[in-house]
Amino acid sequence: MNFMGKSRLSTTATMPSRKPQSIPAAAVAASHTSANVRTSNGLKDFLWLLSDIENGRLLDLGSVSQATLNFFIERGFRVTTDDLVRSWKEFRIAEEERQRIEEQSDFYEPLSPEQIAQRFLDHSLQYSEEAFNAVLLWDIFDHLGGELLPKISDRLYDIVKPGGAVLAIFHSRPERSYRYRIVDNQTIETIPIGPIATHDHKFQNREILNLFGRFRSAKTFVGRDQLREGLFIR
Repeated sequence: MNFMGKSRLSTTATMPSRKPQSIPAAAVAASHTSANVRTSNGLKDFLWLLSDIENGRLLDLGSVSQATLNFFIERGFRVTTDDLVRSWKEFRIAEEERQRIEEQSDFYEPLSPEQIAQRFLDHSLQYSEEAFNAVLLWDIFDHLGGELLPKISDRLYDIVKPGGAVLAIFHSRPERSYRYRIVDNQTIETIPIGPIATHDHKFQNREILNLFGRFRSAKTFVGRDQLREGLFIR
């Protein structure tokens, strides 16, 4: 499992080894009893790719989970959170209100979906190039308009360091919105947090690979629950 040279992910700085974090056995056992807990091969490989990094930076684009933040902070990562789905929903509400007002003007011209997507990105994901070692994308693409997806993929490529990784999830039969909590190195808990997600269609594997075509390596995993994971390496 060398993923085309894992050493490219390592930083040059050397730091004293961190002591392993001990977790009470009772807590681990309890966390694994939830019906929403699933084994994640994508997470396992994602963490393996990051295991040599010291003082890394990670961007979490999902709904915030304190357990997930602690998981990476304890491993020496500086974590940035940016709830992209919430930002998109708030943007759409403001955009609809703006259009409602401008429709009253004789000079009103409606924006195309492409223009709306660009307006959103003009104020979102505004990070410097090569800022992050890793990104947790989660199931964000299940919630966004089709015009946004290739633009966001391109933006992610720009803000991830060479050798950095992006972990994504794609639902085949979404029933609601979820927050994701990392339980351990290969286990994720999917926590329902809202009504049915905006989901235009089922993503095919080829479509996913095309969306992340700029990345030098891509790997997908499909679980028994038909949840597809994608791991993309710049």
